[in-house]
Amino acid sequence: MFGGVRGQSGREVSSLQAREKQESEQETGESEVESQWREKGPDAGPGVPVWTPGCLGGKKPNISKVEDRVSDKSLLKPTVAKVGIIICLEAGERRGEYWWKKLTPTDSVPGEAEPPTPELVEVEVGGTALLKCGPSHSPGNFSHVDWFSVHKEKPTLIFRVRKGQGQSEPGEYQHRLSLQDRGTTLALTHITPHDERIFLCQGKRPLSQEHRIQLRVYKAPEEPTILVNPLGISVNSKEPVEVATCVGRNGYPIPQVIWYKNGQSLKEEKNRVHIQSSQIVESSGLYTLESVLKAQLAKEDKDAQFYCELNYRLPSGNHMKESQEVTVQVFYPAEKVWLEVEPSGMLKEGDRVEIRCLADGNPPPHFTISKQNLSTKEIEEMTPEDTGTLVLESAQKEHSGLYQCQGLDLETMASLLSDQQELLVNYVSDIRVSPAAPESQEGDSLTLACEAESNQAVEFQWLREKTGQVLEKGPVLQLHNLKREAGGGYRCVATVPSVPGLNRTRLVHVAIFGSPWMMLKERKMWVSENAVLNLSCEASGHPRPTISWSVEGTAQERDQDPLSVLSVLSVLVTPELLETGAECVASNSLGRNSTTIFLELDSSRSTGPRVSTASPSVRANSTSTEKKLPEPESKGVAIVAVTVCVLVLAVLGAVLYFFYKKGKLPCGRSGKQEITLPPSRKSEFVVEVKSDKLPEEMGLLQGSSGDKRAPGDQGEKYIDLRH
Repeated sequence: MFGGVRGQSGREVSSLQAREKQESEQETGESEVESQWREKGPDAGPGVPVWTPGCLGGKKPNISKVEDRVSDKSLLKPTVAKVGIIICLEAGERRGEYWWKKLTPTDSVPGEAEPPTPELVEVEVGGTALLKCGPSHSPGNFSHVDWFSVHKEKPTLIFRVRKGQGQSEPGEYQHRLSLQDRGTTLALTHITPHDERIFLCQGKRPLSQEHRIQLRVYKAPEEPTILVNPLGISVNSKEPVEVATCVGRNGYPIPQVIWYKNGQSLKEEKNRVHIQSSQIVESSGLYTLESVLKAQLAKEDKDAQFYCELNYRLPSGNHMKESQEVTVQVFYPAEKVWLEVEPSGMLKEGDRVEIRCLADGNPPPHFTISKQNLSTKEIEEMTPEDTGTLVLESAQKEHSGLYQCQGLDLETMASLLSDQQELLVNYVSDIRVSPAAPESQEGDSLTLACEAESNQAVEFQWLREKTGQVLEKGPVLQLHNLKREAGGGYRCVATVPSVPGLNRTRLVHVAIFGSPWMMLKERKMWVSENAVLNLSCEASGHPRPTISWSVEGTAQERDQDPLSVLSVLSVLVTPELLETGAECVASNSLGRNSTTIFLELDSSRSTGPRVSTASPSVRANSTSTEKKLPEPESKGVAIVAVTVCVLVLAVLGAVLYFFYKKGKLPCGRSGKQEITLPPSRKSEFVVEVKSDKLPEEMGLLQGSSGDKRAPGDQGEKYIDLRH
């Protein structure tokens, strides 16, 4: 609703009211204040709010009387009566005694009606504010309206409406104002925080009318960020220390921050909790809020979750945003030290063992580890890693003993000891076998015994190395009526059943005296001529044999075990080698033995690399690789050709004898029998037979050369015996 009748400056007073007041004072000869003072005495005093435009009548006030009641002497002058302004009041028994009073929003302004409350319009930053010049039911005429922006109580004309047409005044609002609703509404676009103020519209015709609008601007802040104190907090601090900082950026107006610990809100508490907030005004007019939480923390707060909450208002209502939860590092002295061993349970030699010193303080104290020998009672100081861990990469029985941790707090210099803990490393000593190098004659007996020490019960068993067969359960192995095959490896195994994985083994080789022994699984191998072969030959015996070859080549020997030797011979396949083969000879002081590898040509694999295997002994083998050399005259090819020719002649003779017996080859006939071997086809044989049939009953037979016979030769039939 429009307010009372006022000009732009707010100084105009109804002439009727002023005239009535003057007439009243002239009739009574005293002012209204003096009248009330006279009737009510001192109780009327300065509480009577009467505005006197000519306060003191232009005379200089009696400073000695006024300064007792006014602290600010600069206000001792007549002024316009406004809310929050010092005004001059007349009161007292005598004229010339004046009182001053500062008006408050609850005081009425002397000489005029109380101004109405401005209409509230709420808009978010970036939006559009719709400013209506009075309520919708107002009967005012809006053909002549002036719009003002009031900043620091100073109105500034920003828009004119004349005969329904609007015109912006130069300035900050020039391009953001427009008329709507037939001139009753002024639209302000692209709202910023700087636009939060009072807007005033005045209608001038037919009567001066005024309407005030309070524009409120809002902007939700960004998601709050929280930064925890990276240095941590000591519980020994005597005053609150910074825990975390909460920052809310680009909000308007300033949001309210609330701190939480484990879901419970924190409030100011003397010497315990202090919240310090500050804000920065950005160039855009938005606020950046920074709130610092300071507190005294205890050991129980080492896992506490802190976060902040921003509460703010928008035209739609109240809202809030929460930051992430953070944990601040809390430093507190240790109260207890203890020791842990990993892995737990039974330990054995060779295990990786970690001995850890632990404490309930933060940071942990400086640790040292002491070990007491169980038998000698001697104490040995050991230095762990910075983390308080002592690592035994391969534990041995010497590491057994009583271990204890000592923690030293470097801040308080207090020392704490853990309880002693026994570390037991179970072990089995190296196995000893007697005799250490057993040997025997064929047919004799042999006894093998093994022994080992352990801190636990030990079980023994004997195994044959070659087959893995268990021969005996116990530390003693009896071998009777020894044969050559009994020579070789035997293994003694010592096991601790109570400690899984704890065992020791010892391998011993039994030697049986005898001449070299060789095993031949295969005596023949297929090869390609001119290939390079690797022939292998293995022999065993006691004493250890030596190996030689019957052919030239490059031989290499290596021991397979104390009783066996392997020789590898690299040789080129030649016609002589194909005829004689390769002989491997093994010998020692007790005799000799040999085996022969025969080589056969493989016609189906005459080209390309060839790999063949021969086994003149248990692991004898050979490989061949084709090597291009000049091809010499091959005796083997000649032998094969002669053999084929003999077989063909034998078949031909049998066929001729068969036809002779059947009478199909009569002697004395004019038919002729021809056996020819043309020079170009030495491997083909043709038999020509005379036929009694008429020429017309005979067909043309194709000869051995594939040519057709002439018509004069149709009385002859050819039988091809090549196949």
